[in-house]
Amino acid sequence: MRPEHNPKPPSEARPEGLIRAFSAPLAVLRGAVSRLGYPVGGLAPHRVASDLVTLPFYRADDDPGPSFFEVLRRSGQPSGWGELPPGTRVDAPHGTTVVAIRYADGVVMAGDRRATSGNLISHRSMEKVFPADRHSGVAIAGAAGPALEMVKLFQLQLEHYEKVENAALSLEGKANQLGQMVRNHLPAAMQGLAVVPLFAGYDTRRDLGRLFEYDVTGGRYEEQDFAATGSGSLHAGTVIKLGYRRELDRSDATDLAIQALFQAADEDSATGGPDPVRGIYPVIATITDEGFSRLSDDEVAERFRALVDRMATTDSTTTAKTIAGGRFA
Repeated sequence: MRPEHNPKPPSEARPEGLIRAFSAPLAVLRGAVSRLGYPVGGLAPHRVASDLVTLPFYRADDDPGPSFFEVLRRSGQPSGWGELPPGTRVDAPHGTTVVAIRYADGVVMAGDRRATSGNLISHRSMEKVFPADRHSGVAIAGAAGPALEMVKLFQLQLEHYEKVENAALSLEGKANQLGQMVRNHLPAAMQGLAVVPLFAGYDTRRDLGRLFEYDVTGGRYEEQDFAATGSGSLHAGTVIKLGYRRELDRSDATDLAIQALFQAADEDSATGGPDPVRGIYPVIATITDEGFSRLSDDEVAERFRALVDRMATTDSTTTAKTIAGGRFA
């Protein structure tokens, strides 16, 4: 006589191995939502194991794909700044200035540390240069709060895509994704909360560094040699233009970025220069085939001291010798 078959309920029939297989990638998703401050329980309608992990399940014809924003939308979570009442203007802290310079082995990104509200200094140590993923970085200028949230969402989108597709998005695709985010932010930008980032990375498919700048409408423009944005971008960009050479190495490109921020701070009150009293220096990072790497504060401080020493030996802080580090002397 054949034994009676009593199938277990679906929640009990799932093998523990399958649950563990899903735990690692979905723990990333749960952690991502937690870092944004959203309730994790609201992300997933089905619980697979009571104390292990909450998984979102979708039908094959209703799969949100690799878009983290679509997952948030399906779960009823906000994915950005909503529209403000008509006529509303927000006086939020703004951060400037950031630059990106391409050199032989990749890209250097740099940003000052000051955030301002009108004529007041809101923050002296705000960071504006962040890794987007292993081989790319993003630098922000504009309204500080929305800019920082945009960076977090951008990082999570790239991480989510890689977990779902089991491959990193192309550098071109990352640049396009950030452009869409800036475009979606346009309603808030029109009410005083504009965000204008820079994006740069090492293209592992083409073996070279690439950089992109944006306008407030989400327009994306690839630059060949350097880019700058923020209130001090005119001064910083001029310094870089005068000192740029295609054969720059890491050290030369870093020094050029430091000179650009120093001169921008000298001309633009919203751009912060080095602050040795408080130990605050610009954030500078390189992106190469080995990935995103931030320079230590000690190295940045030493390079600023060397710049000041060079300037002290010249007749004027506005001579070509000072601006280009002595290359045109």
